[in-house]
Amino acid sequence: MEEVSLVRVDAVRIEPVTQTVPVIGRLVPTQAGSISARIDGPVSAVHVQIGNRVTRGEVVAELDTAALEVQHTLADARLGEAQALLTTRKAELDLARQEVKRLKGIKNRAVTSRAVVDDAVQKVVIAEAKVNEALAAVNSAAAGKQMVELSLEHTKVRAPYAGVIVRRSTEAGAFVKTGETVAEIVADESLEVEADIPFDRLSGIEEGTGVLIILDDGSEHSAVVRAIVPQEDKLTRTRATRFVPQFRKRPKRLAVDQSVTLNIPVGAPRSVLSVHKDGIIRRQGKELVYVVVDDVAKIRPVELGVAVGSRFEVLGGLKEGEPVVVRGNERLRPDTKVSVDRGSS
Repeated sequence: MEEVSLVRVDAVRIEPVTQTVPVIGRLVPTQAGSISARIDGPVSAVHVQIGNRVTRGEVVAELDTAALEVQHTLADARLGEAQALLTTRKAELDLARQEVKRLKGIKNRAVTSRAVVDDAVQKVVIAEAKVNEALAAVNSAAAGKQMVELSLEHTKVRAPYAGVIVRRSTEAGAFVKTGETVAEIVADESLEVEADIPFDRLSGIEEGTGVLIILDDGSEHSAVVRAIVPQEDKLTRTRATRFVPQFRKRPKRLAVDQSVTLNIPVGAPRSVLSVHKDGIIRRQGKELVYVVVDDVAKIRPVELGVAVGSRFEVLGGLKEGEPVVVRGNERLRPDTKVSVDRGSS
């Protein structure tokens, strides 16, 4: 009785394929820079060390407040004086208006001349001007006090966004000027991938295109093109391209400038005839497959193209729908009778 081999098959089928090329990129922060002093002053304390994680608004350093507190007391006193003067000027204006009203009430009497009434009206105008002047002084004194209070608030140097301190630039006892760096921060929780893509590889990507990225630990993640910078490096003929990573689970210990491999599409997707990689047998430099024809395994040479995931593009030797042996082919010989395991085909 002729022996029958049990095999599994997989049909030759059409698969979409996008050819890719690996490009080395790097992780870059969306925010990074200096935390600077907003006023001049002596440093009284620095609250962070290199490597500390801070939240948005957290105080990283403080400037001495002694001189500003004296200025605040003085500004408060000046505001009080201005408000008192305004109260006096308003009272004077009320009196001047009452006098005009009184004189107008008796203006038809012989004892009241028109000149006296006009003089009283002029005093009202002068009193109104003095009230406006006093009011301006109050506003000026209030603004001066607010400026001192703002400076007092600025003695607390705060982190502009959440991140990690990567450098301390001052110490307690130093004197800093406005705009001088106190510390440097990197927002490591909001990283992007930047890669310099050769100009002739850009045809396969545009804003919104998804790509595969591979980290140093071998983990694979997806990323989406956010922007292609329209400026080309004259020497390397590359353009900086930014990708937004979409981590299924955020890897630990990601770092700025950490290298990332990106699989960049080099053209539009196309449909190809494909065969499962487990069906390929390589002998003497040739690529062969077993095709089941009327329950007989027929060996056939094939011509293969690019890899398509777990499959290969078929350039010649097979037709769509043909069943190719993918399990049990290692022990087959040409024209062997086979039985197909339908439950796993």
